[in-house]
Amino acid sequence: MTEQKRSKAVLVTGCSSGIGHATAELLAARGWTVYATARRPDSIADLEAGGCRTLPLDVTDEESMRSAVATVAEAEGAVGVLVNNAGYSLSGAIETASPGEVRRQFETNVFGLVRMTQLVLPGMRAQGFGRIVNVSSMGGRLTFPGGGWYHATKWAVEALSDVLRYEVGGFGIDVVVIEPGLIRTRFGETAAGGVAVEDGPYAAYNRAVAERTLRAYEGPVGRLGGDAGSVARVIEKAISARRPRTRYRVTASASLFLALHALLTDRAWDRLAGRGIQRPGGRAPTEPS
Repeated sequence: MTEQKRSKAVLVTGCSSGIGHATAELLAARGWTVYATARRPDSIADLEAGGCRTLPLDVTDEESMRSAVATVAEAEGAVGVLVNNAGYSLSGAIETASPGEVRRQFETNVFGLVRMTQLVLPGMRAQGFGRIVNVSSMGGRLTFPGGGWYHATKWAVEALSDVLRYEVGGFGIDVVVIEPGLIRTRFGETAAGGVAVEDGPYAAYNRAVAERTLRAYEGPVGRLGGDAGSVARVIEKAISARRPRTRYRVTASASLFLALHALLTDRAWDRLAGRGIQRPGGRAPTEPS
């Protein structure tokens, strides 16, 4: 397939708000052919008015994913760029999450991302070009108390992206990981609101996690963050580059915390990350003899 016939149409998941919405909006304004998706198409009607083509897409539903990819392929020949953005954070103590909540977290953040990737790869291979952009997080390379299940999904995204990059590079397909730090969207509010704070051994801990999550996004530390547009601009840079980097950190908070994490021992990081949150059970961590 010649260069002129290669599709560079962009399919973005999770566009109802935040990073996905900002990315679709920016790319359309810059002349990209953008297919913005969300579970509820009415939530992205403004993107259609802004030049995007909109589609319903639920990354936890096989038929929905197949239909969205087939629609783009029929119109454009292939999905040229896939931005796997859909995701959310399940916060709170690991023990307090129900099996259903855990499955939903992985279905959205990991399994949906993987399935979307599997569905677009045949078209990308056929045309000898493709970009897969996986929106991870600085939380895919470090952890904070109360974020166990969310971190588990993002660490999975990081590992899958590294292996996938090796497997598909020979077909002309690049895999890029985006690692935002604190982003001022409704993400923090949603994460804090989802923490279970009923009575039990983790009640005080979960309350502290919810409170600190809000403070992180709204307080002084939030000044080290950015807005959804800052991530959108990095995504455009990644899909425009002739040879994109494998990873892009976004915001000063990502650079700072990842650098600190690399310098500290595990227990030193635990103390830093857990500052202001009482350890469940009240027993101090033991130090190695």
